Amino acid sequence: MKKEFQSKIRSSLQNSFQQLKVFAKWIGFALLSGALVGLVGTLFYFCLSAVTRLRVDNPWIVWLLPIGGLMIVGGYHLLHNEKDSGTNLVISSIHSGDELPLRMAPSIFFSTLLTHMLGGSAGREGAALQLGGSIGNAIGKVFSFDEKDRHIMTMCGMSAAFSALFGTPMAAAIFSMEVVSVGIMHYAALVPCVIASLTAHAIAGYFGAKAETFPLVLLPDFTVGSAIKISALAALCALVSVLFCMLLHHAAHLYQKYLKNAYARIFAGGCIVVVLTLLVGDQTYNGSGIDLVGQCMNGQVRPEMFLLKMLFTAATLGAGYKGGEIVPSFCIGGTFGCLFGTLVGFSPELCTAVGMAAVFCGVTNCPITSLLISFEMFGYEGMPYFLLAVALSYMMSGYHGLYHTQKIVYSKFRTDYINKKVV
Repeated sequence: MKKEFQSKIRSSLQNSFQQLKVFAKWIGFALLSGALVGLVGTLFYFCLSAVTRLRVDNPWIVWLLPIGGLMIVGGYHLLHNEKDSGTNLVISSIHSGDELPLRMAPSIFFSTLLTHMLGGSAGREGAALQLGGSIGNAIGKVFSFDEKDRHIMTMCGMSAAFSALFGTPMAAAIFSMEVVSVGIMHYAALVPCVIASLTAHAIAGYFGAKAETFPLVLLPDFTVGSAIKISALAALCALVSVLFCMLLHHAAHLYQKYLKNAYARIFAGGCIVVVLTLLVGDQTYNGSGIDLVGQCMNGQVRPEMFLLKMLFTAATLGAGYKGGEIVPSFCIGGTFGCLFGTLVGFSPELCTAVGMAAVFCGVTNCPITSLLISFEMFGYEGMPYFLLAVALSYMMSGYHGLYHTQKIVYSKFRTDYINKKVV
């Protein structure tokens, strides 16, 4: 008995020592990933701010968008990145082992800056996820990590870049784990992603990168009546998210069907965005559109805003310009939510926030991230509204999503293993 007891103690100590080594390893590499990606993400943040100011101060620059498109395609050709599928490639590299080259980082960095500077309607998280993912994966390669550990490093980099750019470390830490496979999460990446996210957030804050927050001022009581209104808004936002995903996918399909050449495709897309800008009469829908959210928080909205932002974004990204879809989805959700609140007479400010969270959830299939990002952007006081809206939008948006390589592992409606890609 004594020998058996000693053997158990020895085995327990050995296991504890191994766990401590693994813990120390991931602490170190998460700090390294967070620091490197945080610095790159912070630089990207300030570069985006600079090119956006340049476009706002020089509205005529939008005329150069088609030329900028040709430069983007040419740059990708020179770096042999013609088959780069953006965030889809980052996601597939985690669950399918596809190659994620480091040369993706400079490509997406400069092409996104060019898209924003010349007035394309795009976000920035696509660049963040690709920058962070490719750098994280490269760190894993340098230190000869096996494939599974490189996947964790990829998620660390994604979390760090998202955190540096958005200033939402909680949501950033979870998003990279949640977006890959709907229905399951790789919790082995939790500690590394949290540390990388917090490190990048601290670095961005140190250099003066500011998070975009919209604190709710007047919040109605959560009653049966208000819950019914928010439920209706969530259901409609789920439909809006499906419409947005379908529009993006069909726009890309139509561009590729009728314009086989990538140069012709992106040049035509740039011309379409320029024409749309001229028809609108201003550049409200160019760029990321995050300024529209601030207007909506003040109750300023026009009925066509969410539809026009969808159209501008589909025309831009479908043609091959670079950026992302998430910030435009914020804008679409916020403008639709404000419109809903104005029409039904229920707190347009709250409905803007709820609309953003609900549409974001519908297009990404990430309910936990959606809830966390709503807390970080709007505060915790609206918790019951966000919780209800996110849950309903997640279920009612079905199996649609922004990213073709995202997998629905478990059904949204039953405890069934389905393992299918999003529509």
